[in-house]
Amino acid sequence: MRRTLVAIVGATATGKTGVAERVAERLGGEVVCADARQVFRELEIGTGKPSPGERAERPHHLFDWLSLGERATAGRWARAAAAVCADCFARGVTPVLVGGSGLYLAALEHGLHPEPPRDPERRAALERECEANGVAAMHARLAARDPEGAAGLAPRDRQRVLRALEIVEESGHTLAWWRSRPREAPLAATWQSYELTCAPALLAERIARRTRQMWEQGLLAETRALVAAGREPELRRLAAIGYDEALESLAGRLDAAAAAARTNERTRQLAKRQRTWFRHQVEAVVVDGVDPAVCACAEAAFARPEDPC
Repeated sequence: MRRTLVAIVGATATGKTGVAERVAERLGGEVVCADARQVFRELEIGTGKPSPGERAERPHHLFDWLSLGERATAGRWARAAAAVCADCFARGVTPVLVGGSGLYLAALEHGLHPEPPRDPERRAALERECEANGVAAMHARLAARDPEGAAGLAPRDRQRVLRALEIVEESGHTLAWWRSRPREAPLAATWQSYELTCAPALLAERIARRTRQMWEQGLLAETRALVAAGREPELRRLAAIGYDEALESLAGRLDAAAAAARTNERTRQLAKRQRTWFRHQVEAVVVDGVDPAVCACAEAAFARPEDPC
């Protein structure tokens, strides 16, 4: 049984979605989401998912996996993706992973260090304290229990600060102690990874164009509908680029031009972080993310011999 997958990775707006669709078409494969925002079923316009038409042409997995408010973690995603890929392998189908969430991909390929089980009651209590006292106070509390762990986290990184507190208070061991444990990979497979890249000027143009399209295609209306449905608290906790700005615009704190400009700037900052991650953390064939690269990447993935695992 062949156990080889294709991973199309890279920074936002490098053209990963189009390449992945073409690769899946050439291989008769199925597309698997590896993006930390596209996994939420309520988020469509602001996440850059494959279009409904593309998703109808062949099986797509994990794009609408979670609902807002459900916890998305690299470990949880890796376990779900491993199950999807194993099912594809059993049916003789090639999984084609696509996304820019480097930690998710690393969790699937190499595994994550073990952590203590989650305690919903303790986490809920920490969430309430954070709402009452602010993230900075929780970061200070973490610094008293786990100075090294706190030093490695941004004081405003709510999700990671609370998780680090949850770990040390639940287990009595610091984040560093847990990270010294051996990794546990959830999937045995051979990877064919392709990193799409773009010249900085071209990438900036693509990001600006995508930002305009998001707002023109109804990002504000999509966000307004989520607010009307009572989903604003969950959406704010997610801190998703584009949706944050739409919420501020709906609240009257940003006009349309300022909201779009902030979305564009935050997307460029994200792309910079992603480029750094993939440059140093991922072994992949680097492909220029322009139109000819679509065919080149598809042909390379199609022609490269399979390795038994």
